[in-house]
Amino acid sequence: MDRILIALVVVAVVGVVAVVMQRRRPDPPTQRNFHVPVQVDRADFPQPLTPWLVAVFTSSTCGTCATVVAKAQALESDAVAVVDVEVTADADLHNRYAIDAVPTLIIVDGDGVVRRSFLGPVTATDLWATVAELREPGTLPPGGCQSDHADL
Repeated sequence: MDRILIALVVVAVVGVVAVVMQRRRPDPPTQRNFHVPVQVDRADFPQPLTPWLVAVFTSSTCGTCATVVAKAQALESDAVAVVDVEVTADADLHNRYAIDAVPTLIIVDGDGVVRRSFLGPVTATDLWATVAELREPGTLPPGGCQSDHADL
């Protein structure tokens, strides 16, 4: 009988210790979800009648932003307008579209619908292939362009 009583006490102590340890464990860090607009007003950007818009939301203090803008500028044509929306110069657009991370690149059709987006750095291959596929579906081989970037 004494052994059963001792066993019950040990089990109770272990249970209490387990509960205390579980409560003391810190919560996992929260994961921030960055906002990317799904629709824009094309009149907010230069060349609103151009069929496609590539807008890169940037900051002058962001080294990665400059490389993303350079890759995007290579897409400039009669069919694709490219704009660098720098936070100091265009704070109103950053606020209007709730941009909270840079670089944020959006590819927008003529109706203002954001068809694809990239948060952070993007390779020229991924960006250029994505724009080509949007402009002319079927451009990419089956399976498309392999990318780890955000895609709306």
